[in-house]
Amino acid sequence: MRISGGLAKGRRTATKRLLSKAPGDERLRPTSSKVREALFDIIKDNIEGSSFVDLYAGTGTVGLEALSRGAAKVFFVEPNGLRISAIKKNVEEFGFHNKALLVKCRVYEFLKKAIDKRERFDIFFLDPPYHSEEIMNALPLLGEKGFLNKGGIVIVEHYVKKKLPETTGKLRIHKSYRYGDTMLTLYRGEDEI
Repeated sequence: MRISGGLAKGRRTATKRLLSKAPGDERLRPTSSKVREALFDIIKDNIEGSSFVDLYAGTGTVGLEALSRGAAKVFFVEPNGLRISAIKKNVEEFGFHNKALLVKCRVYEFLKKAIDKRERFDIFFLDPPYHSEEIMNALPLLGEKGFLNKGGIVIVEHYVKKKLPETTGKLRIHKSYRYGDTMLTLYRGEDEI
């Protein structure tokens, strides 16, 4: 996979080994380059200088792209040690080590710690396994706990047939975009729509 824009444009990420080694349910489905480019086109006005959280980081390509395009800090949240090692290798090779935080834990644990520390972020990107219930577990937490800075967004990549709630806590769907069997659904705070 290649970074499609910004400082690291054209650089290849170390992902082949990750894609071939994952057993059964753990198999990765990385965000396609077409959907990744669309994602960054959608959030282009929010990315510069942002704190970006790549929940379900997998290969880390989306977070690396965010750094390449000007994010000030990216949190890569991924419980798999092999994937964290591959992300770390890319972060170091691309010269992003001072802007990346690699968090080896499950999404719920990360969000719980962020609640306890009263941390706030600008952009959350969620791309859990398509046929899991992870979105429905994470969205309510994001909507209730005030994780977003003013103007912040939550963007979810999901299967086209997966119906997401119109509102969840203080979040409301702003817009949805379709790319084949993939949807990108953008949430904003209700007071900002």
